[in-house]
Amino acid sequence: MNNDVNNEKNSDKPRSEKKFIQISPESIQLIADSAGYPNVPSILSKSLAEDTSYRLRELIQSCSQILRHSKRSKLTKDDVNLALRWSDVPQVHGPNSTPENFLYLSEFDIYSSLDRVVELTQEYPIETDVEVYSPMKLTIQYLALDSEDKLQPEIYFQYFEKISQSLLSTSEYVVKVALANLRENPKLQPLMPTLSGFLRNLVGFTSENSHVVRRIPRIFNALLNNPHLHIGSEECFLQLIQDLILNHGGEKLDDSIFQLISSILHILAKLSIDGSVQDVVQNLKRLEILCKNLYESTNASERADAEKALVGFQNSPTSLNKCQLLLERGDSSYSQLLAATTLTRLCSRPSPVLTLQQRLDIRNYILSYLMARPKLAPFVTQALITLYARITKLGWFEFSPDKENDYVFRNVIGDVSQFLQSSVVEHAGIGVQLLWQLVSEMNQLSESDATLTLTKHRKIASSFRDVHLYEIFQLSCTLLRNTLENFRNMNFEDQGQHNLLNQLLRLAHNCLTYDFIGTSTDESSDDLTTVQMPTQWRPALLDPATLQLFFDLYDALPSSLSPMALSCLVQMAAVRRSLFDNAERAKFLNHVVTGVKRILQQNAQSLSEPNNYHEFCRLLARLKTNYQLGELVMVDHYRDVIQLIAKFTVESLQMWQFAPNSVHYLLSLWQRMVASVPYVKATEPHYLETYTPEVTSAYVQSRLEAVAMVMREGLEDPLDDMGLVQQQLEQISVIMRMDYAKTCSLLISLFEQSAQSFQELVRSPIATTVDLAIQEGRLTWLVYIIGAAIGGRVSFTSSDEHDSMDGELVCRVLQLMNLTDSRLQVTGGCEKLELAMLSFFEQFRKIYVGDQVQMTSKVYRGLSDVLGLRDESMVLSVFVRKIITNLKYWSHREPIVAKTLLLLNELCVGYSSVRKLVKLEEIQFILQNHTSEHFPFLGPNVDVSEMKCRTTFYTSMGRLLLVDLGEDEDRFEQFMLPLASAFDSLGALLTQADSPMFSQVEEAQKCVIGLARDLRGLAFAFNTKQSYMMLFDWLYPDYAAVYLRALQLWYHQPQVTSPLLKLFAELVQNRSQRLQFDSTSPNGVLLFREASKVLCSYGGRILSVEVPKEQIYAAKFKGISVCFSLLKAALCGGYVNFGVFRLYGDTALDDALGTFVKMLMSIPQSDLLAYPKLSQTYYVLLECLAQDHMVFLSSLEPHVFLYILSTVQEGLTALDTMICTGCCNTLDHIVTYVFRQLTAKGKKARKVVEQQQGAQLIRLMEIRPELLQQMLSCILNIVMFEECRNQYSMSRPLLGLILLNEDYFGQLRQSIIRSQPVDKQSLMAQWFDNLMDGIERNVTAKNRDRFTQNLSLFRRDVNESLKGPVNNPLISNNDMMT
Repeated sequence: MNNDVNNEKNSDKPRSEKKFIQISPESIQLIADSAGYPNVPSILSKSLAEDTSYRLRELIQSCSQILRHSKRSKLTKDDVNLALRWSDVPQVHGPNSTPENFLYLSEFDIYSSLDRVVELTQEYPIETDVEVYSPMKLTIQYLALDSEDKLQPEIYFQYFEKISQSLLSTSEYVVKVALANLRENPKLQPLMPTLSGFLRNLVGFTSENSHVVRRIPRIFNALLNNPHLHIGSEECFLQLIQDLILNHGGEKLDDSIFQLISSILHILAKLSIDGSVQDVVQNLKRLEILCKNLYESTNASERADAEKALVGFQNSPTSLNKCQLLLERGDSSYSQLLAATTLTRLCSRPSPVLTLQQRLDIRNYILSYLMARPKLAPFVTQALITLYARITKLGWFEFSPDKENDYVFRNVIGDVSQFLQSSVVEHAGIGVQLLWQLVSEMNQLSESDATLTLTKHRKIASSFRDVHLYEIFQLSCTLLRNTLENFRNMNFEDQGQHNLLNQLLRLAHNCLTYDFIGTSTDESSDDLTTVQMPTQWRPALLDPATLQLFFDLYDALPSSLSPMALSCLVQMAAVRRSLFDNAERAKFLNHVVTGVKRILQQNAQSLSEPNNYHEFCRLLARLKTNYQLGELVMVDHYRDVIQLIAKFTVESLQMWQFAPNSVHYLLSLWQRMVASVPYVKATEPHYLETYTPEVTSAYVQSRLEAVAMVMREGLEDPLDDMGLVQQQLEQISVIMRMDYAKTCSLLISLFEQSAQSFQELVRSPIATTVDLAIQEGRLTWLVYIIGAAIGGRVSFTSSDEHDSMDGELVCRVLQLMNLTDSRLQVTGGCEKLELAMLSFFEQFRKIYVGDQVQMTSKVYRGLSDVLGLRDESMVLSVFVRKIITNLKYWSHREPIVAKTLLLLNELCVGYSSVRKLVKLEEIQFILQNHTSEHFPFLGPNVDVSEMKCRTTFYTSMGRLLLVDLGEDEDRFEQFMLPLASAFDSLGALLTQADSPMFSQVEEAQKCVIGLARDLRGLAFAFNTKQSYMMLFDWLYPDYAAVYLRALQLWYHQPQVTSPLLKLFAELVQNRSQRLQFDSTSPNGVLLFREASKVLCSYGGRILSVEVPKEQIYAAKFKGISVCFSLLKAALCGGYVNFGVFRLYGDTALDDALGTFVKMLMSIPQSDLLAYPKLSQTYYVLLECLAQDHMVFLSSLEPHVFLYILSTVQEGLTALDTMICTGCCNTLDHIVTYVFRQLTAKGKKARKVVEQQQGAQLIRLMEIRPELLQQMLSCILNIVMFEECRNQYSMSRPLLGLILLNEDYFGQLRQSIIRSQPVDKQSLMAQWFDNLMDGIERNVTAKNRDRFTQNLSLFRRDVNESLKGPVNNPLISNNDMMT
């Protein structure tokens, strides 16, 4: 037996071979013959063989557990006896047994052996088996605080074995020792399920063992009086009484049983007087009711109240004690979920709420709890597993205080092995789920990881990758291989087996999708990157069995599981190229392509399942993501493979309704292969010129055929998802260029057919609306595809022949445009066709219109021959006429108007094109007639949400006007006449606004919004001094007063205030140094006064508006954010001398700054970083104030300045680098100001005023020195231990903080040095000395630069020192390709 067990332990065979070793029926017959039982029936010998094999495997499993717990490799007879006792082996009935030894079960017509009563006092006679322990010895040996084995589960087993022997001893002294230990031992909580079962077993004792029965209340008393335990509720005792009555039902209850019940009721009565248990029970019941209301109630009010109460429970300091009670009761799955999530939140808090020992106890308890309750509700199991994973991740680098480098949370394989080795399917499923949840937790930085910085997360993830990830992946492959070998015995209708296999596949997939080097910050880029596997994984990928395993799994598994196998293959196919040499890579690629070929040839039917189809398309796309076309053509049977892929692609494109989101991957494969053709050096043919025309034809034909089905059957139109359509067009544009002659021939043929049919239907009086819509839909697709074909020219070196082909395509589209435009006045048009036309124009503009286009391009020759368009100017004239037509006839369709104006804006950006545009009569018409009469979208009948396009329109108008404007004020006034007329009408309306009879509110508001957007577009375009001054003189003062009045009237309506505030923010923006006023001009001061009036008028009123929390940003914070942006632009414009305001008693500056403070203090600090736009404008403004207006900041009230400092401290740790850098600059200005104020005392009399101005701030810093000390600690921590992306900015305030807090810096320095290992403390001290080497006590630029250089070297040395040891010396960081 010893040799057999040792061989099993050391065997390298797969687990499946060990699992299915069986005793044959022939062996049973041989044993029976030797025992005197010849001629045993074959059916009996077979049954006995199966049962004996199972019993023997169970015995071997128990023996192996005993060896593992005792850390031995040799099996003894005592171990086997113990294993037999564990298995509760019944007595052996030989030939002399009589029927009296059996119980007859008439229902099944079988005999069953009678259960014998196990007398524990006889099993453990005190004279031989139980050793008398002193109280101190019992405690120290098994669960002492300073025991080295306190963290290992087997020590609890040893303790329970001895404590149960002692409690059942006939020696009263031994019993007292055991009871004393139960009352005082602080580490019994993980054993509560075991002790509870032990007590329930004692209930079955008969009156012959009354001394054992009488000990039950003594044991309960001892456990109840242990201050470290949380037993549960009084229901535990009531359940015990119920068990007593049930076990002795029908019998006379003797005195010992009555004495037991009486004793327990006495305990209950005593506890009821104290009220402790009763209160706990009531609280637990209340929590369970709240949980039920939260998840099941249909009453919204009940759910809200329950959520509020449960949030309070989770934040309660006593929640930890109640969580285990909720888990132990097990009356409600929802309450168990609450307990698990509460414990997870406690473990995830930034400040250390739980000690190391508490987290270890929770971890061990969760494992025991899951082992004891494998059939919990799935969401409860998941929550408990998430808790285990979270504890493991957050404590990954924590080690036992008694033993350095003994990391207590890293034995994850050992934790899970007990589940995986269990014969219960649910246990195995939990074990696998523990692993894949742990891998997932290690791989992602979730919002709940509030205690982790990105750098610490990456260190944990990298350490886990090096220590366990590969081992876990190998374990998953081994288990999957065992499953595949046992496939015939699998029943996938069994939910347990199905879930287990699904979890195994997810485990393998999580390992393969692991973020190995910290580059996958976003899952959206999954299909665009390679998998950066470490060199450690080479053996697994070089072994063909690994790839073959997942191909075989795909072939064997049902459709509910096979997609995950394909997903694993997708990851392996994208492994980094540098993992292999050329020969290995070719072999690996050949294996992948062979598997793909086998699927397409032999198992294509399985691809009819959408998930399989999607993953297979991803796998095909990966063939070109990571491998060159020259490598693909070298694989075996390449021509067969490319032919099969082309056939699969054509069939997929023809089935346009089936999995449309997967077509992207197929087109991506062909696009990448076609784009690689110019770079192929291999001599073997690639055959793309043979198959790409088939793909192109299939795509075009399938889109055209889909139109009729969509129109007649009411199916979903693919054109409604323009994002997907544009993505496909970008890909097909490259594919079409492979054989452009065939592509153009196909497009021209199809276009002429559809155009002719459309023209006939237009002329026919009996044409139906459906037939006309079908032809319009076909033409829409063709126009989109032609535009894409022209746009694909940028990817290839095109010839004159290609330009001529483009000219033919363009001619046909322009002819169609003339036809559709001619019908607009009569029957209207097709919106989708118009959008396709605009897309076509945009593609044509990118290729053939602009400064870099050759005027001799043959595309214009074709246009000249057919349409008479000889050059670019004539084509631009066509563009502009189309723009005017759209703005006139499609003003009610915002998408068309927006895209039309975007096209006009793009045409106005180019230097040469805008000058050609100005010369066109059509453009001059627009400049002279930009009114609602000619362009209805400028009128009052347009919805407010559609007025945004007016800014784009007037930006284009401003650029066109600016070309020849110069200093021609008359021309400017002429252009502004429509706007002046609108302002006059608005002013007349606002004079009546105070009247209660005023009824034109909506009209007035629309006029205000429209004019604000118009002027903002002009102000953005006028980036020269002359043009801006014309606009300012026209606007100020009359029209500015109109806007101020409108702001006062409708300050509470964001749709009005946002355009107004954005207009003034643009006016004060010194774009391209346009705000350069003459020395005699007061315009700079006047402009700031107007800005101050607007700011104060809005800010003073909006603060009084109360809005719901869910509307706070749109109604309040958005306007405040624009105000911050406005004030920052005004203060940093450099066109106002702000010193003159106080000198001459002008309060405009003080009013603006005061309003800023009021608006700032109305914003909760938590909301500043919650809304990105608000935080960006605030921190930029704060940096400006700290740079130029530090006197103002130093004079603020203490609570205001403390609020600002707290926002700066919070911004230092923001994920947005711009915010973090801005906070560093702000802090630098503040610290420099404080330092200079302190060092300037008593130097010069002329600085007395400055010292008085900063005195309040100095006093505040003296009273609250911890403010700057915390920031010093924060910045130093970031520089030393985190990924500091803005090291230079961090270094600037750090020097000032050190000089202001030299004593604290010394303490911090010593604390950091002491926290290092002893052998590194001297080095750390030397690095700190080097940091301050040559640094003087001043904040001059030279001294700062020297400190920045020192800090760079200091950070480099610290990071090199703090790099954790690599567990495998054969793996280095250089093996990873970044």
